[in-house]
Amino acid sequence: MTAQPAPRLTRLLEALLGAGTDLDLRAVLRRIVDGAAELTGAGGAALVVTAPREGGLAGIRTPGPEPAPGTAPLLRVPVHVRDEEIGELRLTGRPGAGPFTVGDEQLLRVLATQAGISIGNARLYETARQRERWIEGAAAVTTALLTEEGTDDALTTVAERARLLADASAGVILHPTAEGGMEIVTASTPDDPDGMVGATITPGSPVLEQLLGGEPVFIDDSATDPRMTTHVRHRFGPSMMLPLQASGRLIGTLALPRRRGGRPYTDVERLLATQFASQAALALVLADARRGRERLAVYEDRDRIARDLHDLVVQRLFATGMMLESTRRRPGAREVDDILGRAVDELRSTVQDVRTTILALQQPPAEPPTGLRGRVLRETAAAAARLGAAPSTHFRGAVDTRVPDRVGDRLLTALRDALAGASARPGISRVEVTVETPATSPEGREGVRLRVAADGEGGERGGTTVTWWAPL
Repeated sequence: MTAQPAPRLTRLLEALLGAGTDLDLRAVLRRIVDGAAELTGAGGAALVVTAPREGGLAGIRTPGPEPAPGTAPLLRVPVHVRDEEIGELRLTGRPGAGPFTVGDEQLLRVLATQAGISIGNARLYETARQRERWIEGAAAVTTALLTEEGTDDALTTVAERARLLADASAGVILHPTAEGGMEIVTASTPDDPDGMVGATITPGSPVLEQLLGGEPVFIDDSATDPRMTTHVRHRFGPSMMLPLQASGRLIGTLALPRRRGGRPYTDVERLLATQFASQAALALVLADARRGRERLAVYEDRDRIARDLHDLVVQRLFATGMMLESTRRRPGAREVDDILGRAVDELRSTVQDVRTTILALQQPPAEPPTGLRGRVLRETAAAAARLGAAPSTHFRGAVDTRVPDRVGDRLLTALRDALAGASARPGISRVEVTVETPATSPEGREGVRLRVAADGEGGERGGTTVTWWAPL
């Protein structure tokens, strides 16, 4: 005998009320499945979800008897989320109680409707949570890139955050190549990244044409998709390839592959990832512009210091030297002539040092020194810590234009050896480096001369001089 209508309706309402107050989706669906079996007297009930995106819910059933293999359930109704059929609510037979009635089917449809509503609400809640995570992630990336903390490795910051948000196996950044392809320049992955950086998409690939056109590419299985040409494609399954585009300029591609056999990306995930890539591209451009402004400010400051040194300090030193020279010529200055001579020599040396400093300030601070002057200054600056003070460095002649690179390389080797020798000697108080061209050899040949003079304490003890010459 089936349950009486009134008590069964009461129990149905209780089941629906219980399903509507529980926040855990699996618990809600469990109540619905158990209620379907109890209210109809079925031997067993099951909610079978066939939609791929709901794969984590498949197989919720009561512990009742299973139908015989190969036979269909005695009663089944579809479960819809809006207009999409995502599975079935199934009942097996009830031993000794006869076939299911129209009332049983109507009751099962009510429960299936509630199951669809619960799954739909869970989708909306999960979508809202996903949107919140992606928005927070995009904001965090922007903040990191536009602060000092995030300027060192901006691409890695974007790749790592996107990988975590997308639950991907890897976060990859590709840059366009000169040949017209794309190359992986950054890879963030908890797995073995061997061989990923440097992998390329060959020119002419259909995927590449879409990316260069600013269109995202969504791939169901990277390993088997004929559009994929990188040698690491066999490691991955579902993937998103999103153009990093700002102000109409493509600066790269963000790829988010999942492992082979991984869950496909949903439409919501694709949309959120595409929006993240757009914001990340803008943040990368803004961060690069900010660093450019900072470099320009440094260059301008260094140029101002160089001008001040030239216009104020050098002129004052030169005027002081002229004044001392005139003092030496006055009657009665013979007794202080030696002292004045040494003072004039020191001023001349100081003027040369200041001019060398001006040259160093004109070198870009974040780039390797260019020209022989800059390379010599780099070597002397590196030796300052070992020597206890920076060597005094002087240049005579157009050393940057007259000395070929091959001769300059040999000169730097000789300079490095001489400075190392000076730092190894005790009692060295001052080192003077002079590079001169043209410097004539005893045979009359033109060349370049390097002189490294190391003075001992008091100007005498421990002093050495190393001279090196090479033809041009």
